Amino acid sequence: MRAIQKKKRGELIVLSGPSGVGKSTVIAELLGARRDIHFSVSFTTRQPRTGEQDGVNYRFVSREEFERMIADGELLEFAEYVGNYYGTSLKVIREQLDRGVDVLLDIEVQGAAKVRERCPEAVLIFLIPPSIEELSRRLHRRNTDAEEVIQRRLEKARQECRESVNYDYLVVNDTVMDAAGEILSILQAEQCRTQKRIHLAQGITGPQDEEA
Repeated sequence: MRAIQKKKRGELIVLSGPSGVGKSTVIAELLGARRDIHFSVSFTTRQPRTGEQDGVNYRFVSREEFERMIADGELLEFAEYVGNYYGTSLKVIREQLDRGVDVLLDIEVQGAAKVRERCPEAVLIFLIPPSIEELSRRLHRRNTDAEEVIQRRLEKARQECRESVNYDYLVVNDTVMDAAGEILSILQAEQCRTQKRIHLAQGITGPQDEEA
């Protein structure tokens, strides 16, 4: 594969989708294919699920610590979802983008809206299941929540999917490989936008003469 010229500034990529849609699995596939992407690990006040590791899946903190971070302006975005806080470190994002590194955020729709407001150049991708029935099957197979919680998650999923119209791209997670492949194609297309590569054309054409 040919070397890609280092960018002056990285791309901020936001991936959202309802609980149980398979974001973590798709992200793992994506990062395996593109090792030059920095995955920003979100802070959360919820308890770790079986197999989750602090600093890998999330940074698990107390509610008091999270509210201190809010008060001190340390977060790019934050939101409360099903009784727990989730948020993204502003410092880490800025450092990576300034180095020309693409940054991937896994955040829900409230947080994504705040990111778009503060970073309108961000690329927003929404991941949906093939159907609400399939999403229900995936949530039940996970076997981590009571039935009442699953039903709340399904209703929340319906609400979140209505917000997909505010995203740049919509990807269906039917199979993990296909979903990750579509996201990689999106990122490649974004990198080829004229305004991001116009300096390459100017290197060929030379400076343009001003009109008389």
